Amino acid sequence: MTDGEITALFFARSESAVSSLQEKYGALMRSIAGGILSDPRDAEECVADACLAVWNRIPPESPNSLMAFTAKITRNLSSKAYHRNTAVKRGGAHYVALEELAECLPSKETPETELAAAELTRLLNRFLSEQTHDNRVIFMRRYWFSESAKKIAKRLGMKEGAVLTRLSRLRQKFGKYLEKEEWFA
Repeated sequence: MTDGEITALFFARSESAVSSLQEKYGALMRSIAGGILSDPRDAEECVADACLAVWNRIPPESPNSLMAFTAKITRNLSSKAYHRNTAVKRGGAHYVALEELAECLPSKETPETELAAAELTRLLNRFLSEQTHDNRVIFMRRYWFSESAKKIAKRLGMKEGAVLTRLSRLRQKFGKYLEKEEWFA
């Protein structure tokens, strides 16, 4: 079923919309939630919450990319659940991944305005478009999907140390790229 057909089911408020969404993007949603949340039950709950959120947002929204729309909702809900679950104790793969990436940003503060966030997104997309395919995959798997270096290495047929080295170099490059572009949080 195409994204347009699934979106049409949401607009028609058909009960099959959610099952069609899960059939097409369920594995992606579970991968995102599972990469951020260590407890499989929390990840499944997050996937269910994401399906409900998509149901509540379509209509009125009509996303250009149902996959990106669903992935973003799943990631945001998973991150919120992660922070809620780890409010007292810090640690875990998702927190470590975000801490690593924060090192290359000029400021540890999160951009407070939508304009700053949109500009950072534009710069990140441009930076990634200039990288090799493997470097883009490594960067996105680590910082979007919160996968461990070990899992990325296995996926790409590399050694874990090589992935860690590339991640370090990519963070340094990204930091320098942001400085060159005069982006300040």
